Order: sequence, then C-alpha cells, then structure tokens
Amino acid sequence: MKLTIITPDKLAFEGEVTAVTVPGSAGSFQILKDHAAIVSTLDDGKVIIQNSQNADDQVIPIKGGVVEVKENNIIVLAEGIAEE
Repeated sequence: MKLTIITPDKLAFEGEVTAVTVPGSAGSFQILKDHAAIVSTLDDGKVIIQNSQNADDQVIPIKGGVVEVKENNIIVLAEGIAEE
C-alpha cells in the first residue's frame, strides 16, 4: 500500500507500508491491504506506520485532518504535525 501524509506546509511522509493506524474522530482504526474505500475525519493523535521491512513502527503525531483510502492508496491530509 502507498501512504502519503501531507500538511499545508510540507510532504510529511510518502512510501510503501503494510499497515497504518490513524486517530479517527470516532476512535482509532487500522488500515490494511485491500481496505474498503473510506473517507474519515481525524482528531489530534498519532499516525502509526508499520512496514514489514522495518521492525520498528514509525509514529507521526498529527493535528487533526482527513484520511482517504481508495485502491490501496492512503492519503492523510493533516492540519499539521504536532510536537512530541
């Protein structure tokens, strides 16, 4: 799957992933390969990126936004990247 995380300022992440967990407005949810098409609002929280080639998860804290999943392409339009 291809994940792209974009803020108004920059491209925060782009690459191939095996799973992504996002902070949905109704609760966190995970996106896996062949996930149904969805558009959802996001709250402030952590986007957790899993990649089979890297044992450690990558975490990007966001300040709200929207996620769109369609045909194994995941686009996160975040309002900003939070300070950790």
